[in-house]
Amino acid sequence: MTRTIKPLVAGNWKMNGLKADLAIAAEVAKGHDATLRRAVDLAICPPATLLFTLTASLIGSRIATGGQDCSAHASGAYTGEVSAPMLVDAGATYAIVGHSERRTLHGESNAQVKAKAVAALAAGLTPIVCVGETKDEREAGKALAIVKKQLRGSAPDGASAASLVVAYEPVWAIGTGLTPTAADVAQMHEAIRAELGRILGKAVAAGVRLLYGGSVKPSNAAELMNVANVDGALVGGASLKAEDFLSIARACA
Repeated sequence: MTRTIKPLVAGNWKMNGLKADLAIAAEVAKGHDATLRRAVDLAICPPATLLFTLTASLIGSRIATGGQDCSAHASGAYTGEVSAPMLVDAGATYAIVGHSERRTLHGESNAQVKAKAVAALAAGLTPIVCVGETKDEREAGKALAIVKKQLRGSAPDGASAASLVVAYEPVWAIGTGLTPTAADVAQMHEAIRAELGRILGKAVAAGVRLLYGGSVKPSNAAELMNVANVDGALVGGASLKAEDFLSIARACA
């Protein structure tokens, strides 16, 4: 943990959630007491169909919401896409961009991810830019090089990028139950911080929140959240269980 940075725990519900599942967020809000609020920022990124309703249900809870993706375009003939201004209009604060599932399933390039991050910033959103290597890349000893290349190509620069959040999610750990060692996470997060220093300048990079994601759960959260340069978590499956999500948040506190 970077002790000068207030950690963020963001839940990515992915393509899960119907109106009945708003009860999950209500349970999270109940457990988000004054002590936890002071120590940790929480965010939930539901599917787009629930974003407005979920945001409205969380008014007064100080739990933020976000989109799971956003278009690089503000408006226009882009059927099926959701723009950053639309996310803002629905009450979002964050937008996840460059998640490995978008990169893999939709073939998104670093340049496309950067364009989305820039669009998010322009609309007043905080982009959560995801980076991470595959199992083959890690076993080939290329993990650091791959992530640095993704970061250089995906992260926005300029003064507005000071609000940027970066999430390191090793692809091989997402949804598999596998996690890198604490030493591996420390090495990667230190490298990300240094690379951001080259992109944004050291002073700005020092304040960027670096999240770890990839099979984060209550049983490993304390160890992972206490690694240097880990400033919170991007949580997948565990964010669909209120108590698990809150346990991870408490590990940051």
